[in-house]
Amino acid sequence: MAIPLMPKATAVWLVENTSLTFGQIARFCGMHDLEVQAIADEEQESKVKGLNPLTAGQLTKEELEKATQDPHYYMELAEMKVKIKIKKKARYIPLSKRQDKPNAIAWLLKNCPELSDAQMMRLLGTTKTTIGNIRDKTHKAMDEIKPQSPVTLGLCTKAMLIAELPKDKREDFSVED
Repeated sequence: MAIPLMPKATAVWLVENTSLTFGQIARFCGMHDLEVQAIADEEQESKVKGLNPLTAGQLTKEELEKATQDPHYYMELAEMKVKIKIKKKARYIPLSKRQDKPNAIAWLLKNCPELSDAQMMRLLGTTKTTIGNIRDKTHKAMDEIKPQSPVTLGLCTKAMLIAELPKDKREDFSVED
């Protein structure tokens, strides 16, 4: 069951502004009845400001009225009009593996020329400038670069690499150096 974005703040508002039972509020907010009761009794030294679920679009007025009339009715979260997309966090690559990025870029340029710079940047967490320097052979450490698979270097997984390839290249692709 889906819960509101800020369940505790929503529970505070519902306790202060409605006559719903603790069970109804707890179920709607994904909390335990005793947590809601503690909010009502002000036992929790909480500085949480109440959030109106009606203005936030998380609850309809009709749904709230039904629950107020019937103490056994449990409210459902309203359909959100705006979809919230959570951005993925950048992957952390240890210092010991960062020096291997140019080797991985060289391998990708040699074995996967159909990959765009953006795809390589996404796979390896590198910059467009670095890819361009290695492609043009103007990288500062060009003499030391030896193409190695990013999978064997541990910079990405085989599944991630294959997912970036065009569909016609996926079946017969091998990651060996």
